[in-house]
Amino acid sequence: RRAVFWLVVGLALLIVSSRILVWGAVEIAHGFGVSDLIIGLTVVAVGTSLPELASSIIAARKGEHDIALDNILGSNLFNTLAVVGIAGAIHPLAVGPEVFNRDMLVMAALTLSLFVIGYGFRGPGRINRIEGAVLLTCYVGYTAYLISTVFGGQA
Repeated sequence: RRAVFWLVVGLALLIVSSRILVWGAVEIAHGFGVSDLIIGLTVVAVGTSLPELASSIIAARKGEHDIALDNILGSNLFNTLAVVGIAGAIHPLAVGPEVFNRDMLVMAALTLSLFVIGYGFRGPGRINRIEGAVLLTCYVGYTAYLISTVFGGQA
């Protein structure tokens, strides 16, 4: 009973905070003249992924590696299929050419690299520290590139 209460409270706070996050990010974007796309790919993406990060770190530290990885995979599947599907069903989504030419290609390449790393260079079923650092470096590099396009005037 108590767990259900806290689940409902947590979900309510999540809904409210996500609305505030999106509103704040859009205001920042407009204030700095940055496109909504770049803010969505950086600020909003990180902000909405913090719960998955926290859950996965806690699970990994407890030795629950399946939960740590499956949380992220499940979240990405849900975001890619259900969230985009629901949003598109409610109101059609415009997809700019830069999403196809830049962002989806990067996403596809990094998803493939995660598959290759997850399958394992030293045997399946383990992502080691070096491979984790490579994935993190790819994310930091991509984010740095996105930020450079803002100040370079490309996006």
